[in-house]
Amino acid sequence: MGARYPNPRLVKIHRNYSVEDIARLFGVHKNTVRSWLKQELAAIDDRRPMLILGRELLRFVQERRRKAKQTCGPGRIFCIACRAPKVPAGKMADCTATGPMAGSLCGICPDCDRLIYRRVNLAKIDAVRGDLEITFTRPCPRLRREGRPLREL
Repeated sequence: MGARYPNPRLVKIHRNYSVEDIARLFGVHKNTVRSWLKQELAAIDDRRPMLILGRELLRFVQERRRKAKQTCGPGRIFCIACRAPKVPAGKMADCTATGPMAGSLCGICPDCDRLIYRRVNLAKIDAVRGDLEITFTRPCPRLRREGRPLREL
């Protein structure tokens, strides 16, 4: 079974592809490629076998990916299960520092009650915050101290 949005890096721009070649390349059904031809994907001409320029196929796949992208605005975290940016339940989120300049926002999706995460730059947290109430927490301590492992039990 193919991916929802095929990988554009697989396409060679100086090659011509048939419907079967594209189906094999992306792991999709031939009818999927034929429906792409009815949408925006342009063939070289209307003769059989239908051939598609690699450059045109690359443009089509990249355009589909670009249209599918959803940006998370201020105060929103992307929920993978719902496939949409959401404002966390109660407009509350926890921020855990993962490095000196990076952190991870964690909240609860209001629709599916799952944890949702967003990586943030701690220097730009005010731009990401929006109207969220953010609680800053410390990361869990490591099992190693000062470069030495803990004593085995």
